[in-house]
Amino acid sequence: MNNSSLSRFAWLSILAAVLTISLKSAAYFMTGSVGLLSDALESIVNLVAAVMALFMLKLAEKPPDEDHVYGHTKAEYFSSIVEGILILIAALSIGITSVDRLMHPRPIEQVSMGLTVSIIASLINFGVAITLLKIGKRTRSIILEADGHHLMTDVWTSVGVIVGVALVSLTHIQMLDPIVALLVALNIVITGFKIMKQSTLGLMDTSLAPEDILKIKEVLSRYKNKGISYHGLQSRQSATRRFMSVHILVPGSWTVQKGHNTLEEIELTIGKMFPKMTVFTHLEPIEDPRSLEDISLDRT
Repeated sequence: MNNSSLSRFAWLSILAAVLTISLKSAAYFMTGSVGLLSDALESIVNLVAAVMALFMLKLAEKPPDEDHVYGHTKAEYFSSIVEGILILIAALSIGITSVDRLMHPRPIEQVSMGLTVSIIASLINFGVAITLLKIGKRTRSIILEADGHHLMTDVWTSVGVIVGVALVSLTHIQMLDPIVALLVALNIVITGFKIMKQSTLGLMDTSLAPEDILKIKEVLSRYKNKGISYHGLQSRQSATRRFMSVHILVPGSWTVQKGHNTLEEIELTIGKMFPKMTVFTHLEPIEDPRSLEDISLDRT
């Protein structure tokens, strides 16, 4: 599945955000609940993040060019960082509103109708979040995964708000409403930091996951019976694109053609295991001690 087809999931997220903003705003105006207002504010962040994700997916799908020979896939990380920042801004806004409501309590009205509308909005978000997480994980798209996690957080936020508003209605303790909103803000902050951390690690060329490295080593180990060894295995991840390099040591008596054929076989095997994996191999004679001296990042 390419980024062009992934764009339709960004459109799905945009549509869900528009619907939930409308529903949650209606729930707030019906009830006057600051908890429901905080929920509506987070949905506005969802909308901005979804639009940003759409633009970044469009950019990430551009083919390599003279200035970006490895493609544009890292554009996805910028979208996730912006989403994390927006989440933190939303949390700040919710916190300010909640503190004001603590100081100036206000009764909640039309609770049943407001909660019904909010529940419908939450079900929409839940369905879209599950879809984005599933597709994001399958395609290794950090944009869709971040958006999915954000929406799922929104769902749990909504559940907390709904419970809080219901408790206010039952107990008539008005302070519960802004207290729930403050807890929502704290939860949003945690989510924002998690998303930003993941994106920052991606921009810093984080290695592939340990389980992926293990699979690569298993492939390389199969060739030891043929008198082949390897070292200098390095990897990095760039959103949906992955890169790895490795030095393959073969008997010095081999012809260049035989060594080349072996490297092609290794690259093809690993490439089939990992979609969008770019594999770089370097051929060296196994008998030459200097072969062990050129695997550092800054070769001297």
